[in-house]
Amino acid sequence: MILEIRRYTLHPGKREEFIRFFEAVNRPALKAAGMLVFGPMRDTEDPDKVHWIRAFQNMEERERIKEAFYGSPVWAEEVEPTVMPLIAHFEASVVSTTEGFEGFKGTPEL
Repeated sequence: MILEIRRYTLHPGKREEFIRFFEAVNRPALKAAGMLVFGPMRDTEDPDKVHWIRAFQNMEERERIKEAFYGSPVWAEEVEPTVMPLIAHFEASVVSTTEGFEGFKGTPEL
């Protein structure tokens, strides 16, 4: 399984606005595109940070789904214009799980 761990530093005071939009629009759009999405999660030490994870079966699926999502009208017309102005900085790490990885409790396997 391929996990993409995303960490966003938002402009001061924008975290709850980001979370509301993510939960209402972005997460459903990502899931509809075929991504398994965990989050958003509030950073417990920094009020301007949020984290989330998306998962894919393999790198080929990751590239295919990301290309389709970022080329879609929902990204260009709804998500990007709303969330990008809220984000001051973001980082992402792409990792592959080990054979012993047990996934996330209560989550269907990919």
